[in-house]
Amino acid sequence: MSKTAIEGFFATLSAANPEPKTELEFSSAFTLLVAVVLSAQATDVSVNKATRGLFAAADTPAAMVALGEEGIREHIKTIGLFNAKAKNVLALSQQLLVLHGGAVPGTRDALEALPGVGRKTANVVLNVFFGQPTMAVDTHIFRLGNRTGLAPGATPLAVEEGLLKRIPKHWLLHAHHWLILHGRYICKARKPECFRCPVAEFCTYPEKTHS
Repeated sequence: MSKTAIEGFFATLSAANPEPKTELEFSSAFTLLVAVVLSAQATDVSVNKATRGLFAAADTPAAMVALGEEGIREHIKTIGLFNAKAKNVLALSQQLLVLHGGAVPGTRDALEALPGVGRKTANVVLNVFFGQPTMAVDTHIFRLGNRTGLAPGATPLAVEEGLLKRIPKHWLLHAHHWLILHGRYICKARKPECFRCPVAEFCTYPEKTHS
């Protein structure tokens, strides 16, 4: 995709949705961090259903530690991998208290040092809460980077680096959400809905669908 096409691509997405937001429900850096950790291999809808009760019971690291692993597990048992996720949420809450005074750190290295927090999760927190122009490459963004010609790459990191390099700086803050939402609702994995895609004219995908 050319520079001109990339500019048109994001200008169009921006015009349709100037202030895109995550679909995960949160009220603080901590609840956002926990929600993103829980969202691995789960839908935002399923995570939101589980965290409404969880965050009503514990919305701080101290309260989460007091709730305990069994209590956390009880709230999130409808989510995939809930046993491992309960252990990670407890452990990261303990680590936040011990190492960061209960606050969520605003640096990638400190975030990635927390249990259950990888590069993608750190990027989401840095972008959504701390307003940093990061690119969290999930399955949707990986697919779009390759399918559209925006930033082809064999690995999520390669796509991330390509997107950060190719997307103009004035679009970077919201680019992550525009791409996720576009991949979730229009440029779907099995059958992209090119016939109603607002950015189809900029996309280089050779097998566009017409119905």
